Amino acid sequence: MKYLHKLCFLLILLAGQLYAQNSGAGNTLSLDETLKTLEFPDQNGQNEFRWDPLFQEGSLLIGGHFGVFSTSYSPGKSGFLMLDNRDIYTVPLPYLENGELLFPSQFVNTAYEAFKNSIAEDSAHFRISAIIIDPGHGGEDPGGTHTMTIGGKRIVLMDKVFALKSSLFLRDLLVKRYPDKRIIMTREKDITVKLEERTRIANSIPIRKNEAVIYISIHANTSRNRSARGFEIFHLSPDVRRTVLDPDDYKDSPEIRNILNILTEEAYTAESIRIAESILFSLEAAMGNTMPSRGLKHAPFYVVKNSRMPAVLVELGFLTNFEDVKILTDDKLLYKMSEAIYKGIVDFITDFERSGGFISSP
Repeated sequence: MKYLHKLCFLLILLAGQLYAQNSGAGNTLSLDETLKTLEFPDQNGQNEFRWDPLFQEGSLLIGGHFGVFSTSYSPGKSGFLMLDNRDIYTVPLPYLENGELLFPSQFVNTAYEAFKNSIAEDSAHFRISAIIIDPGHGGEDPGGTHTMTIGGKRIVLMDKVFALKSSLFLRDLLVKRYPDKRIIMTREKDITVKLEERTRIANSIPIRKNEAVIYISIHANTSRNRSARGFEIFHLSPDVRRTVLDPDDYKDSPEIRNILNILTEEAYTAESIRIAESILFSLEAAMGNTMPSRGLKHAPFYVVKNSRMPAVLVELGFLTNFEDVKILTDDKLLYKMSEAIYKGIVDFITDFERSGGFISSP
């Protein structure tokens, strides 16, 4: 992701050059010219302007940053532009002339630099904006199943049940911790969701250049070997080659797209391994000798391979092992495992955001 960071700065620099060409056209700009000048790369032209003629106050929403200013009935008056209720700039005020609001070039220049710096500051601080929680299987697909006698009763144990229960625990913890992030479930009840739909949900989440999404898939294990037990975390092997950029990106520059895809894929692989390590460490600390750790593994699971983001798959324990089942069927212990997964995710996010998205390769 650090390579996308550099690309964002190059695009902002290019926008600055275009602005320099436009700003010399005259001493004032119309509203349309001002808004066009204040368009920045990756902001999709979603600029907003509001003006209250009664109080002679205007506001600009550019790239997620909010600027407010006063206006005048005549040219030559000075006032303030305040950005994000924090930074204050002295500027010549926009003014009315023949019913049209005109913006002095110095006002536009100052506003451009202020918004540019704020947007660049955003780009320098990567953040996780969304977390996808994917409870395995569901509906017509029970996943691994096993019948076991517990407390004198024959019970059918299904992967989909424990995956959903743990995922709901995990969701509630993350929602409480991160009210500013989107916590998205691929399913919240016992319904059938195809693998293609799970990754489509994840890959369709809109994010900015300084934002990232992570994908956590939750499952319960089965084995013909009844003595097999413990939790394990899977990530995609670094040897697997995949397309992680949107196919519509850089259609006119396939060479650049291929290079960026390689760099982005390497970053996603490194981040996936870090997430897996963090969750594993947290589970080991929480469970101690209660349930053994089977360590980190890699496998080309569909959802891990086809999600265009850092992704891991967690196997909670074995439905075919009596000791693991005693833990998984105890809601307090299953919550404890889910809380450990949550803490592992939080530790990764904290490191990721503090480092500005710079996760070194393993």
